[in-house]
Amino acid sequence: MYTLSSCSHCRAAKKLLNELGVRFEYVDVDLLTADERRTIMEEIRRLNPSVSFPTIIIGDTIIIGNREEKIREALGLR
Repeated sequence: MYTLSSCSHCRAAKKLLNELGVRFEYVDVDLLTADERRTIMEEIRRLNPSVSFPTIIIGDTIIIGNREEKIREALGLR
């Protein structure tokens, strides 16, 4: 998951995944060095051309934003 440390939607998505007991990795893009950020932003742009946050990757599914139903569906938790 690609997030911003100051983003309320990003914090809510992390909270949801924690509440669901899902192990996950995330990168707070705004806390990276300039070089790291440039590299990560290229990846995010490839996955999510609008470059909005959070950008969540679950398997082959890309979810843009904190969309609980889509997250649950991608995790098989409907």
